[in-house]
Amino acid sequence: MNTEIKAVHFTLREETKDYLEKKIERIPNAENMIVDLLFTLTKGKNFTAEAKVNFRWGVSIHLKENDFELDPAINKLMDKLDLKISREKDKVKNKR
Repeated sequence: MNTEIKAVHFTLREETKDYLEKKIERIPNAENMIVDLLFTLTKGKNFTAEAKVNFRWGVSIHLKENDFELDPAINKLMDKLDLKISREKDKVKNKR
């Protein structure tokens, strides 16, 4: 699984990067299902956390979350991502 974390309009602290990587580790079977996991963290008026996931069976999803602080935006995004990955995994299992 290729993981890329990109910060736009601010410098990403090492603690935040480690925090995000720990959140990625909690995704069940991510290494087996996901080819690319791309994160873009943007600072404007609010923080925007975006994720693009490319699954090995060709499906791609894009998620976006906004918040006044970066860590809550990451938490909301990871909750959404966990749910989407579970749903996509169930879809693939049901097709077999």
